This record gives sequence, structure tokens and C-alpha cells, in this order.
Amino acid sequence: MSLRQRLGVVAVGSNGQDQHRDHARESALQELKARIHYKVIESLDLSILTNTDDLQAEADLEEAIRLVVLAEPDPMSEVEREILAREIKHEVMGLGPLEPLLADDSISEILVNSFNSVFVERNGRLEQIAVRFRDNEHLLKIIDKIASAVGRRIDESSPMVDARLADGSRVNAIIPPLALDGPALSIRKFARDPLRVDDLVRLGSFSTQTAQFLDAAVKARLNMLISGGTGTGKTTLLNVLSSFIPHHERIVTIEDSAELQLQQEHIVRLETRPPNIEGAGEVAMRDLVKNSLRMRPDRIVVGEVRGGEALDMMQAMNTGHDGSLTTIHANSARDAIGRLETMISMAGLDIPDKAIRQQIASAIQIVIQVSRLADGSRRVTSVQEITGMETDTLTMQEIFRFNQTGIDERGRVQGNFGPTGIRPRWSDRIAAFGIGLGAELFGEETRGMP
Repeated sequence: MSLRQRLGVVAVGSNGQDQHRDHARESALQELKARIHYKVIESLDLSILTNTDDLQAEADLEEAIRLVVLAEPDPMSEVEREILAREIKHEVMGLGPLEPLLADDSISEILVNSFNSVFVERNGRLEQIAVRFRDNEHLLKIIDKIASAVGRRIDESSPMVDARLADGSRVNAIIPPLALDGPALSIRKFARDPLRVDDLVRLGSFSTQTAQFLDAAVKARLNMLISGGTGTGKTTLLNVLSSFIPHHERIVTIEDSAELQLQQEHIVRLETRPPNIEGAGEVAMRDLVKNSLRMRPDRIVVGEVRGGEALDMMQAMNTGHDGSLTTIHANSARDAIGRLETMISMAGLDIPDKAIRQQIASAIQIVIQVSRLADGSRRVTSVQEITGMETDTLTMQEIFRFNQTGIDERGRVQGNFGPTGIRPRWSDRIAAFGIGLGAELFGEETRGMP
């Protein structure tokens, strides 16, 4: 049976017959692609290919694919040959079926539940797509390729991995025996051109007044904590806030998996390291925070605090590293402070609760809450400042707030974002840095945000 017969157009019939023929067609395509893939690899010296420059390697690969495809006994059209050649090039030089998804700027997340179940997120909404892998082994090979590229490993003894792609996109993978239905992969893509403050204002993430206040707060070296749930845009906001840092200052960034896209020149980027196969060599976040204090930073930016490193971060903020930034997982600004207390207690020191709160109150000045709303949009919903302690309670006051008023006919969230009428107690410090913020910035509410 020829290729055209095996891959022919499905005849009209029952749903069951259509699905069966679609499956047979897909299987035939995968079988053909795998066969040509192996022939291409056999015809190439991959060690030479990897040692040549990218343009030459790509040209050599395309020529090898063309010769192998032309030698196939099954007849194929020019379009079919081009599609097949492109997919095989992705397999050899890229990440296989993931390559078209990574190139699609409308996709913000890629979620692979199994080799034949792939979802993507567009405009805050999840949708299933027809992309699939050949089998579990094929998917596992792609995962291992991603992990090994950044010095990580994934196998039965270490079945979970956090990694990143070359463009900074965040990757998480988990494989059997922990993943019961086969390997699972999640990729949170990063925009090729990082969003800037003007973009967030245009998208309705926050108002112009809020942008002016946050700009002034960063330049006045106020320590800031960004709080929010998974996928709410904490890292995006952290990138935007970091763009306000003057270019002459030295910045040290600390992350589990490097993904920050800071635009300044004077940056030292640090990344944690997991233990090796013998269980040794681990470098934890807390180790890097401690080491960063010896690197003469003007600012420390921690991608996310998750444990005992919170104590070291608070101490750094209290000992001359003003203007530092970090993020935390929490559902509200008050919850963020509670979680921070818990993390500091995880440092293993017997510190009284009141002393922990005093440490937080003196270390952090601004807490920003970001949320993902019902329509998939990501917005700053609250900007609060920590005002101090009253007896054993840490006190806060809200400077800006988003008030949701409803949902329009297209399902988009409607609401008002503006000042609460409270002038921040840190206004004097901002003024001392030569930054003037008028009273109207904090008292005139902005309405009609999209």
C-alpha cells in the first residue's frame, strides 16, 4: 500500500470509523517520520554536526533529510516532503513536536499530559491541540534533552526536574513512577520581547498612577514583596519593577531556575544546583543568598522565596541592601506576611513570633498582590505598605486597590483600579530621593479600566 493510500483523505462514515482512520493515518505518519529520522541519523556524523557553526549544521542536515526523503519508496507530494523534512529537523536539532508551539507567540504555556494529550494556553484559556509525540519514550527523550542542556538530570532515582529553555522559558517535568500515565511536561513560555511597564498599563494590569508610584518606590530603594498564586504574573511584574533600577547599580539575582530578564548591564546571575546522582553537591537557595552578601550587591533580587532563605533575605534587607525585590506564593498581602513568618521559622532557629514579625516589619515596605481573574487576565489587585507593629500585630494599609464591578457580555472582568485616598507613610523617603508625587496621585480614583 502506498503512502498516499495509507494517508488518504478519510471517507465520510460513522464517528467511530472516522476516529479509527484518523488514528491509522497518524500512526502511519509517525512510523514514516521515525524511519526517515533514523536513516538521517545513520547518514550523518552527529559529532561533526554539533561542532560546526549553526548555519552550516542546518544546511548539512537539510541536505541529508532531502536525500533520504527522495529515496523513500512511497510517493509524496512536495508539500508532504517539506512538512516531513521540517519535523525531522526539529527532532534532530530542536525539541521535536514542541518546536512549532515554542515559535507561536500566541501561546503562553504548553502542557503535555501524556504523549498523545497536549494542551496550550492562549489569552488565558486552555485548549487541546492535535500535536502528539510518537510514544512515551519519544516524550521522555525530549524531556531528557531539555534537562541535560542545563546540567540537570531526570531518571527513576530523580523523577522530577525544574529546568529552563535557552530563551529562559520555565520547564517542569515529572516521569514514572511518580507520573502514573507516563511523562508529563509543563513549559511556561517567556515573551521574546519582555513586557514593559507601558505594556502592563495598556493591558489593564494596573493604572498609570500605580506605575508612577511603583517606579518611585523602586528608585527610592524601598524593599518590595510581590505576592500571588501560580501563573498570576509575579515574575513578569518582577521584571518590570527591576527595569526601574538605575543602570549604575550592581544587581545580584538568585533563582532556582534562571528566568528573570533584567535589562541592566551590571548583573550577576546565580542559580541553585540540585544534588548529583550520589546525593552530593547540592547548592540551595539559602547558600546563594548568604554568598550574595559577599558580592557587594546594591540590590538583591530573589526569584521566589520558598523556605529558610526567607530569613537570610530579611536580614539582607535589614543590613544595607535596600531596594531588594522578591516574590512569594500567597492569595493576599496579609497571607503573604503569614507565609513569610512560617518560612522564617523553617530556618531552624528558635526565634519568637514577635521577633519574626518585627524583622519583617523593618525589612519590607511594600507588598504587591497580583491575581488571575475569571477571564484569564492578570492584574495587580492591591498595593499595600507595612506601617509597623502594634503590640504583637504587624500593621498594613492599602494604597491602591482593584474593585471588580462585574463581567461584560464578552466575559471580560470589569472594575475600577485606583488609589484608596491614603498617602503612603514612605512619601517623605521618596521625596528625599528627589522624586515628587503629587497629592492627586493618591486621592483621585481611576475608573473604567478595561
